[in-house]
Amino acid sequence: MVSGAVSDIGKAREKNQDAYYASKDLSLPLYMVADGMGGHNAGEIASSMAMNIIKNNFLENRDLLTSKEIIFDLIKRSIEEANTKIYLKSLENEDCRGMGTTITLAYIFKDEIFIGHVGDSRAYLIKGDNIIQITEDHSFVNELVKIGSITKEEAKNHPKKNMITRAVGSSSFIEMDLIARNYEENDILLLCSDGLSNMLKEFEISQVFNKEEDIQKACETLAYMANQRGGLDNITVVAIKFN
Repeated sequence: MVSGAVSDIGKAREKNQDAYYASKDLSLPLYMVADGMGGHNAGEIASSMAMNIIKNNFLENRDLLTSKEIIFDLIKRSIEEANTKIYLKSLENEDCRGMGTTITLAYIFKDEIFIGHVGDSRAYLIKGDNIIQITEDHSFVNELVKIGSITKEEAKNHPKKNMITRAVGSSSFIEMDLIARNYEENDILLLCSDGLSNMLKEFEISQVFNKEEDIQKACETLAYMANQRGGLDNITVVAIKFN
């Protein structure tokens, strides 16, 4: 496996409230993207807290991660712990009131990808020219798409497209998606915040990885392209190539 990662403030935000983790240790192949929300520094605090809590849990339990059930249990417990700690901090500190964060994490074990997901950051699997969205957006507009009120094309320009229905730390209870997906040699796993997925079409994303062999340069190219389209949000990209 080889990985690349980049996080860019974009052109419209005063601060970068995204956070990411891309392990350099192949014995602990953990990768994460978080997109914080909230005023002052609150979004930045929420996304950073989520990263650190989950990362530390995996580091402490790395020798126990020997089955699908154990991995999913750790993902679930880690996100729940992050949710509780972020929520309590938001109640204790006025400047953090209402903060929260998305989280999309992936842990690789044998020939499977194990994903924990809350919010509208995304995980994609790229197979040659095909790009498949693995996660489902927990967002207001996606709910409208699911019930047939609007089309996917209409969702892209909907005035409430940034309104999410789930976030880590926004309430005492957290609901998450747990997903397992097999991968094959030369597949690419992409985790990204909506600062990328709202700016570029999916086929454009897959084209970059097909043209650029260097996975880090591909990530940097995607961030550059999102900025060229306006950079309306923070842009974070983490990519893993299986070879």
